[in-house]
Amino acid sequence: MVLLFCALIVTTSTPIPGTLDTTHSCGYCGEKAGVVLYSTDDITGKLYTINQCDRCNAYFLAPRPTPEQLGEAYQKEYYGKGEDKFKESWIENLLDKFRERRAKLITDHLDDTGKVLDIGCGNGTFLSLVNQHSKAEMHGIELPGGSAERAAKVEGINLKIGALEADDYEPNTFDAITLFHVFEHLDKPKETLDIITSILKPEGFLVMSFPNIDSWQSRLFKGKWFHMDAPRHLFFFTPKDFIDLMNEFGYDVIQEKHFNLEYNPYGTQQSILNALQKKREILYEVLKGNHHYADDYSKFNLFLQKFFFLSTGPLFILLDAIESLFKKGGTVEFVLKKRS
Repeated sequence: MVLLFCALIVTTSTPIPGTLDTTHSCGYCGEKAGVVLYSTDDITGKLYTINQCDRCNAYFLAPRPTPEQLGEAYQKEYYGKGEDKFKESWIENLLDKFRERRAKLITDHLDDTGKVLDIGCGNGTFLSLVNQHSKAEMHGIELPGGSAERAAKVEGINLKIGALEADDYEPNTFDAITLFHVFEHLDKPKETLDIITSILKPEGFLVMSFPNIDSWQSRLFKGKWFHMDAPRHLFFFTPKDFIDLMNEFGYDVIQEKHFNLEYNPYGTQQSILNALQKKREILYEVLKGNHHYADDYSKFNLFLQKFFFLSTGPLFILLDAIESLFKKGGTVEFVLKKRS
């Protein structure tokens, strides 16, 4: 009888895919009505489900992590050890090339005398690169942590450590605002979009990138998908639903990009490794210098993972090119223009 009772607890406490869940709030709109799609976990082994909201169509993490859980998820290990996020200098050098591309994307749409705000500015390298190519005024916002400490050392950036608040800037202040893989982290996304729309000038540019929940990667790997990243990623939109959402906020899409060498090939590689290993994101954490996370894996196992990463890169770059033709890349980037 006791064993039967325990089994019933386990069964009833684990949502079944396809069932309606009215106990957990959508990470975007807050509605408590979503369909359970599949389960996922974080690097500590804590289990969640991915639900789809009946109101706004967002895919969201359930249960919603507590502030304490999010605080643990954004500890120093998340930002990597030392001065850079990744231990290998060649990775950081490669990432700088991608940041250079993003900087050019902004300067192509910007007058030299404009103002730029990067929300989730990381270590500040992107803004410093924009500063090298223009005379625009640089502003950045970053949560407390290792990245904010690095950004504070970069000259020319007006840095706020914390979250974007309604009274931080006057209306119509900025010519361009960027959120590179930040949107899905936001605790209050609707309020943040309202603030962004207020402080962005008419005909100003908003650049946003985020994981594509409608990608082939996401559909194939589901809860093992690298970009699921529980508990930090709170919600996801398909590109189509995102476009509809931003139209309601008064934006037109100028550019939509699915091919991304920075995120997409590795996203597939790490997802494959996640599917094959008991723990997720082992290689990713090791590349950041968090070796303690992989203490229970042999040096030979880690060698094989690194070999897989390096040797299959060209194959997954080709796959990313194919995915992007069908708008099914692992991530998506939008350039939007605020209507006047």
